[in-house]
Amino acid sequence: MTRISPRPVLRRAAGSLAAAGLLAAATLAGAAAPAQADDAPVFTLGGPAETALHPYPESGEPQHSTVGISVNNPSQDDEDGGYGGHFTLTFDLSGVDGVADVAFDGESTSADCRITGTKAVCEDWGIWPGNQGAADLTVTAAEGSEDGDTGTIKVTGEAEGVTFTPFTTRLTVGGPDLVMEQLPFDQELNPGDKQQAPITFMNRGSRDADGVLLTLLYSRGLDIPQRYTNCEYTVDDPADQGIGFTTALCSVEGSFEAGETYTLATPLTIEATTRAFYDTFVYRIHEDGAAQRAAQRAGATFERGDGSVLKAVPAKKKSAVARGADLNPYDNQQEVDFRTKNTADFVAYGDEASGAAGTTVKADIGFRNEGPAWIGYIRSGEDVATVDFTVPQGASVTAKPDRCRAVTAEGKYREDQKSPAPRYVCYTSMTVRDGAGLDLPFELRIDKALIGASGEVTVRNTWLQDPELPFDPKPANNTAYLILNGEGGGADSGGTTGSDGGSGDPSTPPTSSPDPQESPSATPGTSTSTTSGGGSAGTTGGSGGGGGLASTGSIALIASGTAAAALAAGLLLFTAARRRAAAQHG
Repeated sequence: MTRISPRPVLRRAAGSLAAAGLLAAATLAGAAAPAQADDAPVFTLGGPAETALHPYPESGEPQHSTVGISVNNPSQDDEDGGYGGHFTLTFDLSGVDGVADVAFDGESTSADCRITGTKAVCEDWGIWPGNQGAADLTVTAAEGSEDGDTGTIKVTGEAEGVTFTPFTTRLTVGGPDLVMEQLPFDQELNPGDKQQAPITFMNRGSRDADGVLLTLLYSRGLDIPQRYTNCEYTVDDPADQGIGFTTALCSVEGSFEAGETYTLATPLTIEATTRAFYDTFVYRIHEDGAAQRAAQRAGATFERGDGSVLKAVPAKKKSAVARGADLNPYDNQQEVDFRTKNTADFVAYGDEASGAAGTTVKADIGFRNEGPAWIGYIRSGEDVATVDFTVPQGASVTAKPDRCRAVTAEGKYREDQKSPAPRYVCYTSMTVRDGAGLDLPFELRIDKALIGASGEVTVRNTWLQDPELPFDPKPANNTAYLILNGEGGGADSGGTTGSDGGSGDPSTPPTSSPDPQESPSATPGTSTSTTSGGGSAGTTGGSGGGGGLASTGSIALIASGTAAAALAAGLLLFTAARRRAAAQHG
């Protein structure tokens, strides 16, 4: 086995969505020393547990489905955790002989695959850390197969110095095909607006569904006031990207017949709350079952509702439909975005610190969102805002948050990110919750002790040429100040003086000393720092400097495991081009 490192510039899409979700990983390159025998990795093969096949038609070509096979490298070491050798996957197709016909989709995989009788072999090279697509099988019901016929495909792997955990997937002819109907929502709202959601779905499959699982997913600014006894609820940890998705899983009993359409006995109520701004509502339907519920929960903790029972009743008779299987899971789900007319007040806060020449001081700056709205760009993944910090005269930044980068005095791109800069820009994530914000701890060296040296702290739009925040009605409080050695705040006094001459509030520009002077009171070797406001504001989007789902990935989403399931179905694409290197982008 050879360990290899990724090239971060190159990315390779991984597998099919059904098998591996929206995953990407760095292309493998380079070589290091061979791994020891006791260091041999174990890679896990995976894919969908079961796939339904459209019954073989009486005329015309059979409809096909795709089974994506993935391989997972559990290493967390992006630099030295890849496997840089050839590997072979073997598919035992004897279990689906007479049930399904199997081929390989050569366009979606780099593997060299060939089928001989009831055996298939795929050869490929390189397994980087994380999950990646290994091969995509194109499967159709075999001629002469019948509704209900079933069989399995076993996948094994082999490579020098590597162990593969085998995987088995099942193919079944026929099944229910649940399709969610799109509802005509009013998408332009005001806080407090309510509208009905008569969830409606169809079974276009070849067999009845024995109970259905209705999943409702809605972001922080929305609410569904009803809490049903046959539904269980969870809210994402608000520290996780700040989206705060609520997920409801509702098990609805009954036999839902093929060819029938069903609707809720009582429509749901969707409400735009006082904190609504940009919000998303997802509603999807699956056949109920313990495995489906476990997959939707994804390890999250749910609480059962205490209201009435949610029921679904026949809506109308449908004309005869072609008997099929639930081969396209994407028609099980619908989603809608709402735009609520609302505002959010972003308030910048600064700090004061004192120290003699040669000492280092700490300062906490940033902003908080005083609402009422939460701001989330969960579709685009773009940052909500930027904190723009100008370093006070006579000081140099020695430590900064990872999310901040150095720019020129004019706010333009700066190649050098290691030496002190005159100005820094710090990005939020794609969400900023109401009541939270961004806390940015800096360390500065006092190169020259000047009385009342100050630097602006401004929360603004991400584009330097268009700094106004479109949702903020109070731009006057978007700027505060970091003041060093304010009058009366010398190191030997240990106190601070506000920029207004006595309030202790650095949110307004200094007036007592427009031209900083050398401080005669600073005592060598001592320093003080006092935070003047905003210390309780929470950060969103993690400690990374990019801001989207991303860095992990994710919409993830981004959310609890339940919300992540929706993201993996193609709901929320959080990654967005950062354009950090553009000279005009501050």
